[in-house]
Amino acid sequence: MKDFPRSYRVADQIQQELSGLIRHSLKDPRLSPMLTITSVDVTRDLSFARVYYSVMNSEERDDTQRALERSVGYLRRQLGSALSLRVVPQLQFHYDSSIEDGARMSALIDQAVSSNTTDADTDAGQSMSEQPGTDDDNPANKH
Repeated sequence: MKDFPRSYRVADQIQQELSGLIRHSLKDPRLSPMLTITSVDVTRDLSFARVYYSVMNSEERDDTQRALERSVGYLRRQLGSALSLRVVPQLQFHYDSSIEDGARMSALIDQAVSSNTTDADTDAGQSMSEQPGTDDDNPANKH
């Protein structure tokens, strides 16, 4: 049994080729210059490839999606000549929001940490003699 199925290898190869093709061959002005192909999932029979992408500016997402959909035929043709596959998978582009979600979660965590005040934090501001239960209150310490 193989640990690394053929569909994974093909997906990695498609991701590398598409990244280069989009960066160097596509001249569509709607295409975001900060486009990243985050991952590619290929079906086991290699007939479909879901291509996940992200853009730095979320406002460019719709234009980028339209530009990618318009160039599917060209990209498939170029992949066919670059890859040694009998059938080139049909490409389906999907926006990957995981980077935005991660940044949003990180900001929420930072906000929660910065606004978190516990009793230990407020007690740390008091001096040792003002805190209840210090050694001065302990009768065993009095001589």
